[in-house]
Amino acid sequence: MSERIPWFNGAKLDDIVDYLTYVFVPAVVVWRVLLVAEAWTVPVASAMLLSSAYGFNREDAKTSDHFFTGFPSYWNLVVFYLYVLRTSQAVNTVVLMALAVMVFVPIRYVYPSRTPMWRAATVALGIAWGVTLLVMVWQLPAISTRLLWGSLIFPVYYVVLSLVASWKR
Repeated sequence: MSERIPWFNGAKLDDIVDYLTYVFVPAVVVWRVLLVAEAWTVPVASAMLLSSAYGFNREDAKTSDHFFTGFPSYWNLVVFYLYVLRTSQAVNTVVLMALAVMVFVPIRYVYPSRTPMWRAATVALGIAWGVTLLVMVWQLPAISTRLLWGSLIFPVYYVVLSLVASWKR
């Protein structure tokens, strides 16, 4: 593409789309669905938006060896789980604010489709998890409890793999 349209930056467009879908839309959901107490909607949504704006603009946001630096702004997934788990507004506030802080903590998180460490297992589990999430969305608002708790296997695997990879570094 850069040979045909040298002035067009596809990576920048990708970041804009990612910011909108991974950060902005979930922040609106937090605000409109009142996942946090009304008095906390603006501070929490602002923390999500501002911390992720910082995270997206770090030079080392994506490392050369295919990791994300700091919490990789998976707000869409976090907000989805907080919604379907029906956690309290207080728990939601603590989780969202803690993750906003984690954007600044230089832990390396696996880039699921590109990090060489356990790539085949990560991609396979990620595909199964993606299908599970689609089924869960289809089942809304009454999601199967087994499916819901089973779907958490991949996020737990992802966090553990990321922490192991970060500590090995």
